[in-house]
Amino acid sequence: MRSVWKGHIRFSLVTIPIQIFSAVETKNNVSFKQIHSKDNGAIGYRKVCKLCDEVMKRDDIVKGFEYEPDQYAIFEKDELDNIKLKSTRAIDIEAFVDMSEVHPSRYEAVYFIGPNGEVALDTFALLCEALKNSGKAGVGRVILRDKEDVVLLAPYKEAIIMYKLRYPYEIRDVNDVPDIKEKAANEDQLKLAMTLVESLSKSFEEIDFSDRYREALMELVDKKVAGKEVVNIEEEESDTPVVDIMSALKASIDKAKETQSKAQ
Repeated sequence: MRSVWKGHIRFSLVTIPIQIFSAVETKNNVSFKQIHSKDNGAIGYRKVCKLCDEVMKRDDIVKGFEYEPDQYAIFEKDELDNIKLKSTRAIDIEAFVDMSEVHPSRYEAVYFIGPNGEVALDTFALLCEALKNSGKAGVGRVILRDKEDVVLLAPYKEAIIMYKLRYPYEIRDVNDVPDIKEKAANEDQLKLAMTLVESLSKSFEEIDFSDRYREALMELVDKKVAGKEVVNIEEEESDTPVVDIMSALKASIDKAKETQSKAQ
């Protein structure tokens, strides 16, 4: 595993040499290339001005901020470079918080952090243990790819997991979702619903996370490569919506219990 960043974690007067690794594996992702249907040639892209239809070279392109429709503030590369924050190669922990205080909508990307060299082992292990025992996570800032991000550092096994956080202005207001309103649930229906939730409960590790779309896609790819006929899959008709909620809940509970008994 290759690190994407090396530096330090600093909290108060403690400095720990660390390295950051991407926690996401992308090499198994299925991707397609756009090709010409007549000769299988790869499709290229040209940058063209929408006003004059002239093909642009890299030096012809500048960045513009549209402050009004079709009105732009133009910025040269050196102007934008001047506002880039200088990396200190350090994650300065500004505070420690309870993980429960951080809403899932704030999480953007995930990384692993490990110690960088023998000299870091003791202090890195100390920080991990302190986070575990306190139930806290560290909040700090790091500059990755010229952009400063707020990050959350939490213990994960013998390492630290780093969550890049979205800024508050990036999250939409849930109150803008249409038709959301406070409504009390029917007590009898709620009891049955809770019974159904309990009957369908299992540990997170027991959940089947197989990528069924990828599996079907790779099966299709294998057939194509082997020159076999591709058969279309008929879409299953969805069940008719049930109006009687009580009957649906009771039937769902019976079905869940039957499934559990077969699994045992």
